[in-house]
Amino acid sequence: MELRGFNNAEERIYAAPCEQTYPASMIGRVAVAVLAAGLAVSGPAAAQSSTDLRITVWPDGKGNGSKTWTLRCSPLGGTLPNRAKTCRVLETLKTPFAPVPKGTVCTEIHGGPAVAWVRGTFRGRRVSATFNRSDGCEIDRWNRVRLLFPVPLSSA
Repeated sequence: MELRGFNNAEERIYAAPCEQTYPASMIGRVAVAVLAAGLAVSGPAAAQSSTDLRITVWPDGKGNGSKTWTLRCSPLGGTLPNRAKTCRVLETLKTPFAPVPKGTVCTEIHGGPAVAWVRGTFRGRRVSATFNRSDGCEIDRWNRVRLLFPVPLSSA
């Protein structure tokens, strides 16, 4: 390929088409890498992002009557009220079902007898978590995911 109208070799290098300065084999490798990354995100990662939960709440403590709902995110479904908002909130939380770390100092405030149990899969991982309102730390933990527990709370 001849490039005309340039004074020296340096000008010809900068004016050369991309194919001349970037080998075709590298373009192919970059395309394959980008495609593979896209498949990785839409394949196993998409499956891992699935959420399918069963939520049971005993508003007046265990043994006093319960209410149960289901929640699915991606695709959205289940019986829980405000499913879309709940899924959005859960997505923003790093570890919504983690227990209060051992040794944490918590205020001795009792938030009532309510107990909840959440089980199923969250982001593709099995979860089973119990929530209560026995002290300040547990109340805070409950409140972070309160959309999962759409019941009026008693302070008894």
